[in-house]
Amino acid sequence: MLLGNWQLLLKGKKEIGCKWVYKIKHNANGSVSIYKTKLVTKGYAQTYGIDYEETYSLVAKMTIVRTIIAMVAAKGWSFYQLDVKNIFLHGNLQKEMYMEQPLGCAHQTHPNLVCRLKKTLYCLKQTPRTWSDKISQYLITSGFQTSNVYFSLHVKKINCGIIVIVIYVDDLIITRDNDVDISDLKKFLNKKFEMKDLGKFCYFFSIEVI
Repeated sequence: MLLGNWQLLLKGKKEIGCKWVYKIKHNANGSVSIYKTKLVTKGYAQTYGIDYEETYSLVAKMTIVRTIIAMVAAKGWSFYQLDVKNIFLHGNLQKEMYMEQPLGCAHQTHPNLVCRLKKTLYCLKQTPRTWSDKISQYLITSGFQTSNVYFSLHVKKINCGIIVIVIYVDDLIITRDNDVDISDLKKFLNKKFEMKDLGKFCYFFSIEVI
């Protein structure tokens, strides 16, 4: 019996729980930027080998972030930051997984139905790796080369120069000596992923850049 994306749990399968999480995001000056609500899974209930395999995800180290800041300061390049919206909803699940109905959204007449997950959700153990693989693969197919030392650093030769992208979870740090090329790159990335343009790079994990 199927009702939209909901179905009865198949024999021999198990569902994982979920919950709502509320968060207030602040600007660099301490003012409220946005009130956020997201649905997260209870990933601690997943079983290795059944619900997921590899979980390791590449994240930029502060060493490379500071190195890029130093290079930009020395060369006088433009420096921008993008925030990818809902990054953990982009990945495709390889394992067959089911989730219980969220609190407040339960089906009135069929409360025993579960949701078959096809996309990743927050707090699934494999979610960060799935996102990392997806954005990295997209950049590679778009002509970027991944650093052999810092795998979150991507470089592309363009117009007798280079354009650099550093990935830190849902933040993309972009630098180039030409604002036109950066603008074109922003438009290109926004075709694949919904992004918020944070403008010039000025604040990053307690580092204020002037």
